[in-house]
Amino acid sequence: MARILITGSAQGLGRAAATSLLDEGHQVVVHARDTNRAAALD
Repeated sequence: MARILITGSAQGLGRAAATSLLDEGHQVVVHARDTNRAAALD
């Protein structure tokens, strides 16, 4: 599987894409603009 970087992954389409790719077995590296948004990814 691929390792994929997704920016804007804390909400909206970026988060949906990250979730979908994780479900397919890919390694996903997420990026958030601040610590509050990053905490929402757990």
